[in-house]
Amino acid sequence: MKEHNNIAKVIAEKKWNELSRAQREEIAKMLEHMDDVRDVNQEYVDHRTIGQQAADGVAKVAGSWSFIIFFLSALLLWAFLNTEILGPRHEAFDPYPYVFLNLVLSMLAAVQAPIIMMSQNRQSARDRLDAEIDHEVNVRAEVAIQNVDARISELTEKLEEATKLMAAKI
Repeated sequence: MKEHNNIAKVIAEKKWNELSRAQREEIAKMLEHMDDVRDVNQEYVDHRTIGQQAADGVAKVAGSWSFIIFFLSALLLWAFLNTEILGPRHEAFDPYPYVFLNLVLSMLAAVQAPIIMMSQNRQSARDRLDAEIDHEVNVRAEVAIQNVDARISELTEKLEEATKLMAAKI
């Protein structure tokens, strides 16, 4: 990184033609990489492992209203079935206080929480990639602005020279 800063400093102090061949080649290599347009969404999808895809899928399903409504309905059905239908006949497979249901919910939470955390870690990595791409875009824009500024300065100098020549002829 320090080497790149030194090259940038040299560019700021010299014109392109005054740079050595090695310096121009190094700059060309850096700019070649910068020309690549990166899509954060595509990079995110392309580099996921099967486990990461599964974690994202579980988090997507478990974090939806559909899942919450379905799960709440299943819990109410479980309680109704064990209390109102099978309870009076003494055939309830999980009578109140629903110890088996409590065990199932605890196991589900024990598995689901780390999977959702894995998906959140993936989202964090995606955010870092997005920030990296934003930084590249900012660097490209800065280089382009510097080039435009240099060109405007060059044109201003030529315009001033032309104005002086015309004033001298008058």
